[in-house]
Amino acid sequence: MKNGKKVHDSQLSDRIANYVFYAIALVICLILAALLIYILVAGLPHVSWHFLTSPAKSFQAGGGIGIQLFNSFYLLVLTMIISIPISLGAGIWLSEYAKKNWLTDVIRTSIEILSSLPSVVVGLFGFILFVLEFNLGFSLLSGALALTIFSLPLLTTNVENALQSIHFTQREAGLALGLSRIETVWKIVIPAALPNILTGIILASGRVFGEAAALIYTAGQSAPRLNFGNWNIFDLSSPLSPFRPAETLAVHIWKVNSEGLVPDAALVSAGASAVLVLTVLIFNFAARYLGNRLYQRMTGGQN
Repeated sequence: MKNGKKVHDSQLSDRIANYVFYAIALVICLILAALLIYILVAGLPHVSWHFLTSPAKSFQAGGGIGIQLFNSFYLLVLTMIISIPISLGAGIWLSEYAKKNWLTDVIRTSIEILSSLPSVVVGLFGFILFVLEFNLGFSLLSGALALTIFSLPLLTTNVENALQSIHFTQREAGLALGLSRIETVWKIVIPAALPNILTGIILASGRVFGEAAALIYTAGQSAPRLNFGNWNIFDLSSPLSPFRPAETLAVHIWKVNSEGLVPDAALVSAGASAVLVLTVLIFNFAARYLGNRLYQRMTGGQN
């Protein structure tokens, strides 16, 4: 009798706990949905082809975000070109080669500490090291290097976790077929972990795309006019030059609201915020879609 009452109480406790967790999740989802809806409803009516392609204006109404939007994507490409090889090598070493000792513990702890640094601290570090010491000035390259510091912990941890999720029998099968250890990693382990690695890269790209604080001190707050017919990367008017100052979309939103020099600052920041949120949403949906497609392709359609 006592056992029956105990089982009944346990089931009741589990049911109440489930309701509480569902209620918490529902509240969080409603808050996020309300925030997204507010940003999109306030900003989308001001988004047009002219707004997306025309340059910003400092003291006049009617400016766009064309150069800032291009700078954001170009800075993201530069950051990923630097970050992905480094994080891939670090993740492979930590997952496949590093022995468990005090050195790897220190490295993993350092990565965790680095991932928790505020972005403004990363920006100030980038300002001192890249802008002043390396004499790169306020430039896309300084911003990309600062964002590399910002994104490396996330990418390295993602690669390590993705590789460790592959069952050890696949490594043993590769070695049994006569492959070397590095061949097993490159030909078996990495392809199997590629969906998770790609998902992590795209999610990190969304985080980098929306970053502002670290770029204020490294990439600068100005967006000079670009000559899209000039492909000389050493010319500061070239869109491909990594040595030119480059205000990104997130920095532009902060600048327009903080300076108050633009007559239609509220409309510009609302439209730019909607574009920024939509782009980050596209990154997240693309990560989920591509991750599922790659997983199905590599597992023969099994889900």
